[in-house]
Amino acid sequence: MSDNGQHVIWQADSTNPHLAESTREALRQVIDPEIGLNVIELGLIRDLIIEEESAHLVMIMTTPFCPYAPALLEMSRQRAEEALGRPTTIEIGAEMWEPTMMEEGAGGDWGLF
Repeated sequence: MSDNGQHVIWQADSTNPHLAESTREALRQVIDPEIGLNVIELGLIRDLIIEEESAHLVMIMTTPFCPYAPALLEMSRQRAEEALGRPTTIEIGAEMWEPTMMEEGAGGDWGLF
């Protein structure tokens, strides 16, 4: 779910807003090497669910055959786990990525928006 191009609304935004924000900031360190933008700017993290003793991320790739997918998934999982201080799992979501999922202004260098 998106907030008018601002950022994706995660379940954790309503259940644990402070942890969601610190996780969002930590995930900004994970850069897609082909595109040069981070996974938050690209809108790749589609959901974050925070439980009492664990957390779960749902992430998509910009293309189905992204050669960096395994590394991006693991880096994202690790950053989230560090930010949350609890074991974190990650899954690839079924949603197809499109440029409108990017944060407002992130696609400017591409001439998309």
